[in-house]
Amino acid sequence: MIEIPVHNTSGEQVGTVQVDEQVLGGEVRHGLLKQAYVRYHANRRQGTVRTKNRSEVSHSTRKLYKQKGTGNARRGDMNANILRGGGHAFAKRPRDFRQDMPVKMRRLANRNALLAKLVDGEVKLIESISFEKPSTKQFGTLLQALKVDRSCLVALADTTGPAGRSTQNIDDVTLTQIDRLNAFDLLNHRYIVAEKGAFEQYIARITEQAAGDAGQKTEQEVAA
Repeated sequence: MIEIPVHNTSGEQVGTVQVDEQVLGGEVRHGLLKQAYVRYHANRRQGTVRTKNRSEVSHSTRKLYKQKGTGNARRGDMNANILRGGGHAFAKRPRDFRQDMPVKMRRLANRNALLAKLVDGEVKLIESISFEKPSTKQFGTLLQALKVDRSCLVALADTTGPAGRSTQNIDDVTLTQIDRLNAFDLLNHRYIVAEKGAFEQYIARITEQAAGDAGQKTEQEVAA
């Protein structure tokens, strides 16, 4: 079991939360995490870039100067790729960069990324985050109390409340709903900040999910 300290808004530890590492994959699978990260990154690409090749640029096809006698290198028209305004040697074309991954692998990668953060002690749990009104200064003070000095992913159950809106103007802080945590966002930030209650509900949900995946696998093995 992994024990995660729970802090109050002053940064003092007031309790712990226990998480079974077997639910999160048991061990950090670096190959799986890289595959999931590359997939998320590739799926975010629009794939709409297009450049012109030598036959598509609009220039005269006249030879710039005669072949011999000038002392210069042999040169054709202005469409050559080594000249300014010329076409691209390997012109880019629109394409689909999307990659696929089985559902169970995606779920395991998300849980495994969270396990990596827990092993490194980069998950900061707060007993309760309650602001009367949005306050960037107040949330910044909270991060300082938690000793968050690098990029941070704030995972809340409700991102539209005062606490969520307080994160909008803080550098290197990204806001997300806790039920939308994925390997890409987890690995792109050093720390994770979440409320204790919301985090426990998230762990309970992925525990049921992991049990369901394991049960389905067992049934398939028996059938085989």
